[in-house]
Amino acid sequence: MVPVFRTKNLPGIFDEFLSGNLIPNFVEEGGWKSTPAVNIYESNEKFAIEIAAPGLEKEDFKIDLKNEVLNVSSEKNNQKEDEVNKGKVIRSEFRYASFKRSFALPKEVDATNIKASNKNGILTIELPKKVEYKDNLFRQIEIQ
Repeated sequence: MVPVFRTKNLPGIFDEFLSGNLIPNFVEEGGWKSTPAVNIYESNEKFAIEIAAPGLEKEDFKIDLKNEVLNVSSEKNNQKEDEVNKGKVIRSEFRYASFKRSFALPKEVDATNIKASNKNGILTIELPKKVEYKDNLFRQIEIQ
């Protein structure tokens, strides 16, 4: 006999997992939704945000800047249209994926020169620092 776990104090996902319903619900409802992993780097010259987004093209992303908050989002429907009539759909497991991440920018960022690129499944956003905040600022001072 298999023991039955009672999960009165555990939230919903544990109830589903322990009752054996977790996998079927995610497959049937298409409910598996995740937020992509992010790396953030800082150098003397800039900040860089890397977002792991395999399978997404540059057209799939939307990047907005408003009130010193950088918003990165994506929506992608993996269902492909086929011209051949395949008949009635009994079950479909094509994925629809979306995410949104927001980043409050530090005062050091030069918002007018932000750049983004997408290569090998990594969206990279470069946030250059304003000149006055660069650590190793070197310039020749002209004598008047």
